[in-house]
Amino acid sequence: MNTSEKQKKAFPLYLIVLIAIAAYALAAFIGSLIANAAIEGDGSGFEKLLYILGEKTDKPPLYGTWHIVSLILSIAVAVFLVAKFKDCSDRTLRIILLTVWLTMAFFEVYKQFVSYFDRNTWTWEYLWHSFPFQFCSTPLYLLPILIFAKEGRFRNAIVAYMVTFSLFAGLIVMIYPGDVFSYTLGINIQTMVHHGLQLATGIFLVAHNRHRLSKRFFAWSMMVFVVFAGIALLLNTVMHYVKPDAGFNMFFISPFQPCTLPVLSAIYPLVPYPVYLLMYVLGFALVSALVYTVEKCTVMICS
Repeated sequence: MNTSEKQKKAFPLYLIVLIAIAAYALAAFIGSLIANAAIEGDGSGFEKLLYILGEKTDKPPLYGTWHIVSLILSIAVAVFLVAKFKDCSDRTLRIILLTVWLTMAFFEVYKQFVSYFDRNTWTWEYLWHSFPFQFCSTPLYLLPILIFAKEGRFRNAIVAYMVTFSLFAGLIVMIYPGDVFSYTLGINIQTMVHHGLQLATGIFLVAHNRHRLSKRFFAWSMMVFVVFAGIALLLNTVMHYVKPDAGFNMFFISPFQPCTLPVLSAIYPLVPYPVYLLMYVLGFALVSALVYTVEKCTVMICS
């Protein structure tokens, strides 16, 4: 199969996702127009739209139907991408990543607006703890680099991070969502779509870059993680003095907020903060190294 034929195969997936996004947005818009007069309140049409999109539901249980179906779908997407596009051209790769990023960004914008709007009081108050700079939010900032950057060490470092640290973050949430589920239907959809795509994209990038996996490749991913952790620490420090009651704790490494992550939450109050921060970085580096080792062994076996 020549390159042009491979590129053509990427467009159906690309178009299907874009059509699905457009259909979702159109349905929400039409629904808001229909329900506009029926919703009580003096808010604007946009606020009434957010009221609809913030529909409440029961919180999905751990390993319930919603959780299991979401996990299966994310694995199915990963298998599809690997089977069809693991040897695709660079142009096709960028189109796939653009599709993933547009989907993630669409749902993240929805999440931010819904979190900002209080359905009970019809007022606006931003919840700073939902600011999109957590460990799992990093693909929102890195995918555009992979899409538009030229081939080189910098782009390879981003790929290395996506197939190790980012993949692990998506995997751990899909296996154990913890407190990411909420009583808002759309937020539950958003979190499973985001983390499911994060997992699937990481697996796909492993297959596509299987010939590049090396110790130096993993070392680049570590540098990217340290940079993100440094930015998160800076943001946490600044926000502590600007809005001390905001509960702002990006990457869960704020020296001013307790950690709520499993295992680390028990360590945080027992050791000095510098020791906790070092354990945090080394801990994530260790598990990401384990992820890399599994990937490398899998590639060698499959080869």
